Amino acid sequence: MNTLRSNAPVQWAGNSRLLMATKRGMDIVMASCFFLFLGWVYALVWLGVRLTSGGPAIYKQPRYGRDGRVFSFYKFRSMVADSDAVLARHLRENEEARRQWDMYQKLEHDPRITPFGAFLRKYSLDELPQFWNVLKGDMSMVGPRPCMFSQKDLYGPYWGHYCSVRPGITGLWQVSGRSEVSYRRRAAMDADYVATLSLRQDVVILLKTFLVVAGAKGSG
Repeated sequence: MNTLRSNAPVQWAGNSRLLMATKRGMDIVMASCFFLFLGWVYALVWLGVRLTSGGPAIYKQPRYGRDGRVFSFYKFRSMVADSDAVLARHLRENEEARRQWDMYQKLEHDPRITPFGAFLRKYSLDELPQFWNVLKGDMSMVGPRPCMFSQKDLYGPYWGHYCSVRPGITGLWQVSGRSEVSYRRRAAMDADYVATLSLRQDVVILLKTFLVVAGAKGSG
């Protein structure tokens, strides 16, 4: 398996086996509960994607995880099947979109997103398959957002922080107006999270996440 490691020293609060074991235990319990109580939602979303856009309902992409290990990251597909080609063409033809993509790695008006996909993203329902990543040990409930290959260099001096923990379904970026935060600021937020890692901080982020999702705030 491909691995990228950083030699940058990373020191974070509560660096202990007990902290990480407790965090992992919370991950397993919470992810299991989501699977148990939201099984019917998974079925409805899967059916909705299949009926509205055809093709596979689950989108899989390699991402960097803890210690720079590569894992398969899962989402419900919210984009057209040829999304990479659509994005490349759109950025080639639209200078403002290119500037926005370079700054945020997101687009305010993304031509790749299907109407049903926009609904899923508004309420973060496209993220549901990542609870499987949590159960597998690839991800945590809270942590840095899983990094794509093309985004690794954007972390700059914070790459060592990213590699210190499992990436998360939610994190500081998601509860801080995610669509309006630049990628470099997002990397700094991830470093702040790692430097002050604690169970209390995770609980606060999870509570804020529920409020953000309920209000469909900062989606994109």
